[in-house]
Amino acid sequence: MKLTKTIEIQRVYDHKPKPKGAVFLVDRLWPRGIRKETLGAKAWIGEVGPSDRLRQWFNHDPDKWPKFKQKYFRELKQNPEVWKPVAEAARSGPVTLLFGAKDTEHNNAVALREFLEQVL
Repeated sequence: MKLTKTIEIQRVYDHKPKPKGAVFLVDRLWPRGIRKETLGAKAWIGEVGPSDRLRQWFNHDPDKWPKFKQKYFRELKQNPEVWKPVAEAARSGPVTLLFGAKDTEHNNAVALREFLEQVL
């Protein structure tokens, strides 16, 4: 399986009306103040986000980033059915992963993109 198109990431609060390709919200929790009708996401795949336990442990601490990615990738490998829809979309065209975190460098969408690039 080869990745043929790009995987973009975008903060949901900075979301533009027409991002490239298929759009997926990849946070376990729905972002506050965002209406489903205005988001324009193809799907909300909350299960692809890190578990509540991992999310709370990480708490967007950049010092925990390497360990977070390691634990998150382990969770993803154990549940391929949650990320396969995104992988399938990425094989056929561009994909945009939406996230709600303030930190644009240390969040699950950044980690998920890295994971998908590795497995594809």
